[in-house]
Amino acid sequence: MIALQTLYASVHLASVETILAAGVLVLLMIGVFRGDRSLVPLTWGTVALLVLAGIHLPIVPAHGATAFGGLYIGDAFSTFFKVIILAGAAVSMVLALPYLREAATGRFEYPILLTLSALGMCLMVSAGDLLTLYVGLELQSLAAYVLAAFHRNEPRSSEAGLKYFVLGALASGILLYGISLVYGFTGTTSFTALHGLVRGTGLADLGTLIGLVFILSGIAFKVSAVPFHMWTPDVYEGAPTPVAAFFAGAPKAAAMAMLLRVAVGAFGGMAADWQQIVTFVSIASMLLGAVGAIGQGNVKRLLAYSSINNVGFALIGLAAATREGLTGVVFYMAVYVVMTLGSFLAVLAMRTADGRPVETMASLAGLSRSRPGLAAAFAVFMFSLAGIPPLLGFWPKFSVFQAAIDAHLYTLAIVGVLASVVSAFYYLRVIMTLYFAEPAPAFAPAESRTNTVLLGAAAIFCSPVGMLAITPLVAAAGRAAASLL
Repeated sequence: MIALQTLYASVHLASVETILAAGVLVLLMIGVFRGDRSLVPLTWGTVALLVLAGIHLPIVPAHGATAFGGLYIGDAFSTFFKVIILAGAAVSMVLALPYLREAATGRFEYPILLTLSALGMCLMVSAGDLLTLYVGLELQSLAAYVLAAFHRNEPRSSEAGLKYFVLGALASGILLYGISLVYGFTGTTSFTALHGLVRGTGLADLGTLIGLVFILSGIAFKVSAVPFHMWTPDVYEGAPTPVAAFFAGAPKAAAMAMLLRVAVGAFGGMAADWQQIVTFVSIASMLLGAVGAIGQGNVKRLLAYSSINNVGFALIGLAAATREGLTGVVFYMAVYVVMTLGSFLAVLAMRTADGRPVETMASLAGLSRSRPGLAAAFAVFMFSLAGIPPLLGFWPKFSVFQAAIDAHLYTLAIVGVLASVVSAFYYLRVIMTLYFAEPAPAFAPAESRTNTVLLGAAAIFCSPVGMLAITPLVAAAGRAAASLL
């Protein structure tokens, strides 16, 4: 009886994952029997499933709790990121519908794969053990590999899926090797036990540090941090645009949450060791992302380098290894997901008069004259990504820079400011093309009212109006960071 009560309490705490797992199996069977004509009802059904799962988020106790013998953690940190994951996945499903219909690839598997990926991400951010983390990561990754190659008849999409799969398998192997080293030197994979065991001194901790390096390398691949970023531009360019939007949003936030959970929750006693690694990765990501984007002629590739650049900025907060720094990272990822999804919504609206999608910078020329609303929204996202006040994107950057200065990481803060100046160049180049270049052929008018509403809402959020959300966002981010320490 006691065992059954314990199991029930664990399943109840993991209600979000339970609902997603049960619901996606039911929806999968509906799709199997009804075929591709069920794409639209299945899409809205999965959105409803994600909303239902989100409704159960408040059952997590404010002080946090564990389930399944410590394998699963429910706390304010996991709740905050699950809101981002569920919202990002829902938006990614809805924005894909017009695209899939136009591209004649409207298969029912698309919302199913996105839901499975969301389930894996929820497990990642609630992992209380290295093995739970690995299972969640693989569930998310396997669905992502298929999504990248969703347009299987297009060479670009097939190439993107193959590259992502091969490099992702390598990263997973590196991560698993690191986990095996940590287990070999400590005798445990539990985050709680590791936090009490490792202190960064002694021979055993030297072996653990080597394992941690491998683990961080595997996770760095998932967040597209340098030097494990090489897949990002090719996959973003080759994958269908809604899939690239999904990759740039929720999975990035989930991987960053996983990194924070591992670094602080499991290996907080070795902060002096991993701070050096994170500082190097942050600087390299900021600089390469800023410089690499300058010569890009494809908007999706530019946004890929932008994501690398932004990951570098977010890692500044982790390098500080303080509560303020962690709050800055959490706040940064929440705003980043909206800015990036908004940018890709603008890319999805780029269609020629005969309905063909276009992705080149040249096709944006003079957009302000033919589609002033779309151009204004695109400009808001670019200014916000550049971190120009008073747009919302400025404040997360300011918070991580402030955390670095408070932690006496002056060099890191200076490099971050310089990288921001460089990255502003290519963001402003997009805006110059939108408003001052000779007009290119006009785009087709917007066909999806839903996407237009999502685009407008994202633009308003990233505009100065979004500053109204700073206080509640920072407060929620602070609670999430506090539960991690």
